[in-house]
Amino acid sequence: MEGKGPLASDFDVILPDLAMGQRTPERAETKILEEACNIALSAANLKPEDLEYMLAGDLLSQIISSSFAARQITAPYLGLYGACSTAAESLILGAMLIDGGFADTVLAATSSHYQTAERQYRYPIELNIQRKVTAQVTVTGASAAILKSQGTGPRITCATVGRVIDLGIKDSSDMGSAMAPAAADTLFWHLSDTNTRPEDYDLVLTGDLGRVGTVMLGEVLKDKGIVLGPNYNDCGLMIFSQDQDVGAGGSGCACSGVVAMGHIYKSMLRGLIKKVLLISTGALFSPLSFQQGETIPGIAHALVIEQA
Repeated sequence: MEGKGPLASDFDVILPDLAMGQRTPERAETKILEEACNIALSAANLKPEDLEYMLAGDLLSQIISSSFAARQITAPYLGLYGACSTAAESLILGAMLIDGGFADTVLAATSSHYQTAERQYRYPIELNIQRKVTAQVTVTGASAAILKSQGTGPRITCATVGRVIDLGIKDSSDMGSAMAPAAADTLFWHLSDTNTRPEDYDLVLTGDLGRVGTVMLGEVLKDKGIVLGPNYNDCGLMIFSQDQDVGAGGSGCACSGVVAMGHIYKSMLRGLIKKVLLISTGALFSPLSFQQGETIPGIAHALVIEQA
């Protein structure tokens, strides 16, 4: 489905199907992530032994997709879990390792898969449960980026680590609304700390709030005195076209990952945009916490990517 959307030409690989020749969706997700990491290494003319760290995470219990992919990449590995914010989290931590002098070459990666996420967080797709209008479709894909201490860019120049924000939402089919308050909080503190305005960026991009979450983001930001202009967009709205059956839009770790490392990265190389504020969002809940009636906390991490 992602390969039939408006950003298809900026993806390095479009998968022939969801199975990737594997007998389970979980194995397919691992294979997709392995392939993304190998593509990034090849593009940078690197081998796995050149990596000082691999930072990766996904949506599955015990982040098995990332850990199983790491056994093939064989680099020193730090597994991460930030739900759908993991794309930004891995990039931020990788940049911090390099900026602190602890590494020169870091791989930051993440993945998600529609079938694996559906049966872990909702229902197996074989049950054909009708999707709520507020529900989003998990993006099937993987992103990987090589961060280095030197190079021609684009560069990560700034980051704001988010706080866990919970406004009491319990509907697992409305994660956009659960994540929007965290996105608003992180954006507020980023602008305050850096003394910038939304219009100072060519693009302000949230991770996967979708149609419902972006509306709520606007409402929350009004209370903070912030109004987003035409330079704002959401990865969950960009990755699919309006005529695709995707409910409220896209979601998942790969959502902001493949949009940022695919379309946004290549747009920067083409000179179309020079300064991007990426705010990846995540819903920090589990099947167990949902079954026990817990609310869904949200998290959002922001980073600035610039091309000289």
